[in-house]
Amino acid sequence: MTTRNLPAALVLAVTLAAGLQLAAQVKTEVPAPVPGAKPVSVERVKIHGPSLEGNLEGNAVDRDALVFLPPSYAREKSRRYPVVYALHGYSIGAEQWAGEIHVPQTIEGAFALGVSEVIVVLPDSKTVHNGSMYSSSVTTGDFERYVAKDVVSYMDAHYRTIARRESRGLVGHSMGGYGATRIGMKHADVFGSLYIMSPCCLSARGAGREPSEVEKALEKVKTPADSASLPFFPRAQLATSAAWSPNPKNPPLYLDLPTKGGELQPDVLARWAANAPLAFVDQYISDLRKYRAIAMDVGDQDGLRMDAARLHEVFDRYGLAHTFEIYPGTHTSRVADRFQNHVLPFFGKSLAFEKPRQ
Repeated sequence: MTTRNLPAALVLAVTLAAGLQLAAQVKTEVPAPVPGAKPVSVERVKIHGPSLEGNLEGNAVDRDALVFLPPSYAREKSRRYPVVYALHGYSIGAEQWAGEIHVPQTIEGAFALGVSEVIVVLPDSKTVHNGSMYSSSVTTGDFERYVAKDVVSYMDAHYRTIARRESRGLVGHSMGGYGATRIGMKHADVFGSLYIMSPCCLSARGAGREPSEVEKALEKVKTPADSASLPFFPRAQLATSAAWSPNPKNPPLYLDLPTKGGELQPDVLARWAANAPLAFVDQYISDLRKYRAIAMDVGDQDGLRMDAARLHEVFDRYGLAHTFEIYPGTHTSRVADRFQNHVLPFFGKSLAFEKPRQ
């Protein structure tokens, strides 16, 4: 077990909104180019999502994805590859996520440093309110199943993948870290290795009144498209409500907010709490034991580090094999370095590759 600067107090609950607010588009440190790195190929594709059909928000069913093919892919026509699925955070999509982790440079760098070649996929889950929470909702669509089933099925049908769970890795950062945690727990039959980066939203939201300006801003939203003009915090509230407290009988937004008339709505908060991994992780320990490897990391200046440490403690309590590292950095500052020098090497060691041909 790898630990560093583990906080002594683990009881502070990070509010959902605070976790999401850290995930906005930012500039991140760029690792130095690796001499001799060979170029990967980048393909931009549309992946149809049957799991998203009929969603009440009108989120796109045919969605963008970035596919990064390793240097040998075009040359070795009979070779098949493991696949790493990398999930982005709140308020950004696949293209912005690619910028934050500086791909393809970091993928090329990892391969040049000796990591075994894999295919890397960045699916897009940005919604009308800026984020799906990778959850299952009639309002947003079932993004949990979209990632675990639709995207995986598309990749296996269109690329030379090794189409078995032992050869699929799942990783995500911030909201994507939440997604990797949630999807990883519920779909251990699909993925074989799991890496959780600075996950948001692990714990239930604490009680407290919403600032009056937030509630007033939300009252002005009459259509889903109106949320585009909202500040970050109110828009994140809509995204979370659409994902975790959908209501098909409450048009035009088809969601229930956690406050109404300045008063907390306990039933809505309970629905949100039910989506907190720290509340349901105990139900999925046997599923998590199926993974070939699990890793989690978070920066020592990241406001989400305490919840990440709490999840680490749960894993330890059950004797679940995993690694956990608190590294020097903020929520986003080192994400590209982590992707090149930690995430991809992790999958290079933990995923199942083709046996060399004789």
